[in-house]
Amino acid sequence: MEIPQKVRWMQDIFWEYQRYFTFLKKVSRHEFRKNWFTRISTPIIEKAELIKRSIWENTDIVSKEMYNIIDKKWRELVLKPESTAGIMRAYLNNFLDETQPVYLYYIEPHFRYERPQKWRYRQFNQIGSEIIWELDPVLDAKLIHIWKSILDSIWLKDTFKVKINSIWTNKEREKYLEELKWFFSNKKAHLDDTDLHRLETNPLRILDSKNPDTIELLKFAPKITDFLKKESREFYEKVKEYLDILNVEYIEDSSLVRWLDYYCHTVWEFVDFSGRSQDALGWWWRYDELSKTLWYKTAVPAVWFAFWAERLIEQIMETWVKLKNKDIIHLYFIQLWDAAKKIILPLDIEARKRWLNSSISLWTPSIKIQLKKANKINAKFVAIVGVMEAKNWVCQLKDMVAGTQEEVKLDNLLDHIIGKVWKENLDFYSPAKDFIIEEPKLLEDF
Repeated sequence: MEIPQKVRWMQDIFWEYQRYFTFLKKVSRHEFRKNWFTRISTPIIEKAELIKRSIWENTDIVSKEMYNIIDKKWRELVLKPESTAGIMRAYLNNFLDETQPVYLYYIEPHFRYERPQKWRYRQFNQIGSEIIWELDPVLDAKLIHIWKSILDSIWLKDTFKVKINSIWTNKEREKYLEELKWFFSNKKAHLDDTDLHRLETNPLRILDSKNPDTIELLKFAPKITDFLKKESREFYEKVKEYLDILNVEYIEDSSLVRWLDYYCHTVWEFVDFSGRSQDALGWWWRYDELSKTLWYKTAVPAVWFAFWAERLIEQIMETWVKLKNKDIIHLYFIQLWDAAKKIILPLDIEARKRWLNSSISLWTPSIKIQLKKANKINAKFVAIVGVMEAKNWVCQLKDMVAGTQEEVKLDNLLDHIIGKVWKENLDFYSPAKDFIIEEPKLLEDF
């Protein structure tokens, strides 16, 4: 029988990729905590009704991409394709009596049975944030600034741009949709089947078309911002004003839209400079009417943003910076026979208490075989304790980098190692210190 394989288009996360994922989580948590966000985790499984009401049944996510589950009581459940609906559900059930607004962030796996693309898997990890209960343009600008700070901290500064737009409210949208339908009414021959379907079911989605012919036509189509009423225009202008105060550069893009009815006001994206159709690093918008689709009595103002972790990890790994490997073994114990083993076991535990990464070769083949293993795991120092060393309470300490060897008393071993590998006492954590900067390779080096 064959060894079982992972489910197609899922992924195992380990080694270097896992280190980048851990680093990305640390940077995000650090930035959120500085800005008074609280972490929330919602269930991996949600009621299908919640997702259908929040995303709509005629969207691709609901009709094609959900992982549906029927439980033992014949209830329809889903592996969550996104977190916002679950967070709003949790908010309405648990946070209404808290000091408002509520600042929440999450780092969660999600599931969509969609067509795989580069950086996109059917199980993907999303890092997101929500600010709920206050309608203030400064919150939109603040959230953009927070996420720009995260990207700058992971060495992606100057590799992206911020695109913004406004899609107003439901009442203001109706006139624009009429004009948009009229504009395309005599141009349907230039639309593909996807855009024709969008024009009939949800015309706003045509603004997000990837069809080159449609993209060209959209240059002459009515612009969303031409239909803003006074209140929405003022909201949008204030968002831009606050972004200027926060020194966040942005580009206005009238084709940038989100198409569900409860989306409103500001929408924005962080995009790279690749020119690919899938160039978004992260995206977000306001969703002030979502609470009403979940049967709450009033609208609850809220703004949201998220990155796909895999997208950012791949982006970081393509740059000319590398991440430090904090799993490097400082001290590796080689021992022969039980007498040595009994000595080094407590030393190994004490080493880790003193913040040294240590490990033991517990098997007892020849020293030569154990040294090969030490080389393979890139141990910096190897302490060899044989029969005679155990009797004399010493070890043979081998510097694997310098290639030198010396005899060290076991009572002094840990202090001796700390003096060689430890640089300074505790300091305030800075995620950027986890990076090693490497010079870009010149073409002649290849």
